[in-house]
Amino acid sequence: MLRLTILILFISIVVSSCKSSKDEDHFLFWSSSNAQEITYSKNLIDQWNQDHPDKQIMFQPIPEGQSSEEIILASVVGKTTPDIYANMWQGSVEMFANAGVLIPFDTLNGFMEFIKERCSEETIDEITSSDGHIYQVPWKVNPIMTLYNKGLLESVGIDSLPKTYSLYLEAGNKLKKDKDGDGYVDRWVGYTTVKVIWYQRLFNFYPMYLAASDGAPLIKDNKAAFNNPYAIGVFRFLQELYNRDYFSRQRMSASQDPFVMERVATLFTGPWQVPYLNKFKPDHLEFGFYSMLVPDGHEGPVYTSGDPKNIVVFNTCDDPQTAWDFIKTMIDKPGDLSLMELTGQFPQRKKLSTDPYFADFIRANPKLEVFAHQVDYIKGVDNHELIVEVFDIISQEYEACVIYNRKTPEKAIADAERAVNVLLGK
Repeated sequence: MLRLTILILFISIVVSSCKSSKDEDHFLFWSSSNAQEITYSKNLIDQWNQDHPDKQIMFQPIPEGQSSEEIILASVVGKTTPDIYANMWQGSVEMFANAGVLIPFDTLNGFMEFIKERCSEETIDEITSSDGHIYQVPWKVNPIMTLYNKGLLESVGIDSLPKTYSLYLEAGNKLKKDKDGDGYVDRWVGYTTVKVIWYQRLFNFYPMYLAASDGAPLIKDNKAAFNNPYAIGVFRFLQELYNRDYFSRQRMSASQDPFVMERVATLFTGPWQVPYLNKFKPDHLEFGFYSMLVPDGHEGPVYTSGDPKNIVVFNTCDDPQTAWDFIKTMIDKPGDLSLMELTGQFPQRKKLSTDPYFADFIRANPKLEVFAHQVDYIKGVDNHELIVEVFDIISQEYEACVIYNRKTPEKAIADAERAVNVLLGK
């Protein structure tokens, strides 16, 4: 609540720039500004409006701003929130729920029956708030996996995918090279951003922690729960990659894409890379994806971060039940298939890869098949209003330990645990 209050006060001066065009006789729907999602949303809304002339929906991409969170906060202050917002980061929901600005879906007719049919019990538990209500509809995910350059691996004699820490370190030793002879390494086994900002940990530390721990939480019973061999092991492994110059500490811009330029053999990334690489990669570059790296001896399925974006209804909505009726058209099987076809993103739907309804899409998009299978083994983030601050603390220790080798993994994780428990009042 404190974080929400501070942010609202800070951005209240920009409220006037976020006035919506909401009409009292219509529902207002905000999507992300992604071009493919705009097309997807417009198609569904046009069909709904054709079938429901007395319950029309107005479409609008979220107004521009530094971040979508800032725009949503501004709209909360100005009471100009849309009825439906379809792009809420899962980690933000508890903050808004505790502020009392969201509709609890479990109070609407048909919600629980529908969501139990579509989602696993694990997903439902994950999105249930501390007060027992559900304020978000699980919608879409982008599993984080390991992208690899097949030819580059084979060029140094690596015939099988380096899926474990030890195999990956061996690959790092084989791939490390000073290609131009200037005395500096300029080819590495992989790259992940060294920026300290909290959300970057969603694309390196966090998916690797989930992979090592079989999807364990960071917070449990309102206390830090990550001071364990899994988190320590991830820090140690990544620290070793930097210490051995198997990863670069350089900050590479989009114009220096290290994978397209074949300066690295792997990246930790999501399915959005498929259309990007098909457009920009050299013709000879063959790529694929495999699971996140795991400790030696790991058994069973490999979890990862799903980077979920979900759907919420604000309490400024006059008819939440009708809003839910429309949302159902987004997350039924035709809606989910349309999402996949138009955006290349995946619905948070159980048994997606084995459902015959989606089989034709998966067959037609073989590079995405591995992501369809991964959807059954993903996690969002812990449903806590201070989860951003938790990631920020972990990120500070990540920089000190992993990037700059100023702390041991044990001390860095212990320091992070201590700081998080202070944050949580423990």
